[in-house]
This record gives sequence, C-alpha cells and structure tokens, in this order.
Amino acid sequence: MNQPSLDFSTHLGNAWFPAPIFTASGCASSGKELSQFFDLREIGAVVTKSVMNKARHGRATPRMAETPSGMLNSIGLQGPGIDQFLAQDVPWLLNNGARVIVSIAGETTDEYAMLARKIRSVQGISALEVNISCPNVENGGMVFACERDTAARAIDGVRKIIGGEIPIIAKLTPDVTDITSIASAVVDAGADGLALINTVLGMVINLETMKPHLGGKTGGLSGPAIRPVAVRAIYQVHSAMPQVPILGMGGVASGRDALELILAGASGVSVGTASFGDPMAIPRIQRELTALLIAKGFTSVKDAIGYAHREDEN
Repeated sequence: MNQPSLDFSTHLGNAWFPAPIFTASGCASSGKELSQFFDLREIGAVVTKSVMNKARHGRATPRMAETPSGMLNSIGLQGPGIDQFLAQDVPWLLNNGARVIVSIAGETTDEYAMLARKIRSVQGISALEVNISCPNVENGGMVFACERDTAARAIDGVRKIIGGEIPIIAKLTPDVTDITSIASAVVDAGADGLALINTVLGMVINLETMKPHLGGKTGGLSGPAIRPVAVRAIYQVHSAMPQVPILGMGGVASGRDALELILAGASGVSVGTASFGDPMAIPRIQRELTALLIAKGFTSVKDAIGYAHREDEN
C-alpha cells in the first residue's frame, strides 16, 4: 500500500522552506545548543535571538518565573551585538546547512536601519524578522508595535535599506487593542509577512518579599497559556489580509497545536518554550504534524493554511 504523499514545504514571501516548523526567536540562541539533539537542516529554519547594534548584558536577575501553563521571562535582549553575531553565529549556521531567519531589534528607527544595512551585505540569509515589540526610546519608551505610525516607520526604514532582496517579517505584540490595524500599517510600509505573536506582558509577585519577582518587574508570558491568544490574533489577521504570510507562534507543544495555528492562517509555526523542557520538541512536532495532515486528507501544508476560514466563505 502506497504511503500518501505530502508536500511539507512552505513559503514566507519569496523564501521557500522545506518544512513549516521553525525555532522561535530567543528560545534557541543561534541554534548551536539544539544542534546537539537534531540536524538543523531538517527543520524549516532557525530564527535567531533578536540582535541589536551593540552588545547587551540584559536585565537584572531573577529573569524567569514559572507560571501556570507557561513561564515569564525578563531577559532583556541580552546578546553579543550585530558585528560579532554576523562574524560568528551566522557563518556557523550556514556552514551547517541551516536556513536562517535573522531577528533584529532596536531602540530607535535609525538603529533598525543600521542593522538592516549590515545584514544586507551577508549572503545566504533566508529572511529578516524585525522585532518591533521593543521600547522606542525616542517616544517615551512606548513599544514600536503598539502604534501604527511608529511600527510603520521602523519597517519602512528597514525596507528602504534591504530593498526587495530578502523577505521582511514584522514581529508584533499582542498587547494592543486592534492587532489587524498594526498589521495593516506594517504591510503597507513594506513588510512581506508577519510574526504573531510575541509574548504577552505579565508580572509575578513574590509572596515572601511581597514585591515583583522579576528583576525587570514585568516579563513576557509564553507557553501553552497564550496559545488561544495566538490563535485569535492569527485568525483575525489572516481574515483581514489572507494574502500576507504569517509565522505563527505562542504555546505550541505538539503537532495538534501547530495544526491549529496553520488552520487559523499561519504559513509556518515557531516553537519556543516547548524546547526548554524537550530539546527534541521541534522534530517531534514535525512528525506529529505530518501524520495529522495526512490523516485529515491534506496533500500539502499550503492546502491547510487558513482552512478554518473556509466555512465563512460558503
């Protein structure tokens, strides 16, 4: 009996990937740690930890806290800075056959543009994730992605530098009233795709000290607790802009979780927090997703993207 064939590939903009499961930015550094457990060539791509222009030490400790069905992190974009990152991390990934999505973050629109200028000269990068879920120091610390204008300016600055060479994926925060409005603004400014969702802002109080537990007071909530938020955001944005590819993320720990995001409208799915407890989570999720797609009669990932919307079309 012949095994049903499945086209497991996907696209984000003009970039092709052999599988729809990716690492999530910030949860696998630059992939070296996970490469001890599986071949990075077997997954869609490695999405690197968001890198800034200069090296950063990150926030004060404690930086993490367990929560029901998730965790809070307050790392603060600790990293080596773009120059060291491009000199060491990216070549290592490319030499090991991984497809690479570089994630950048900035405190000003000029910093985003400066990072784009440095990345433009590097060959072999599949896509650029622009993490605009960062405080804008030019605007009183307001997160770029919380306002249409600041979100659009950050993306526009990167687009003008990058040109049409590689896809730009704008990473958005769910901590807004109308995420489709922000999504529309960044697409109009030149984003080829969207990454939904970043972590949800949260806090834990230490009952012993009776003060915030995290050194940075607030942190980003990730894990299964936020998956329904991710599904809702992906569904809303895909409904408004079905032609725009979405890299979905938020609490994915199984093939069923990944399929839920794909049915909502995601073209690819990033896995983050699940890898902390199970370093083999990504290849396992890929196997589970493959079996599910075949069992449900799909012959390609593409056919499943946004399938949950089809009832609305009848």
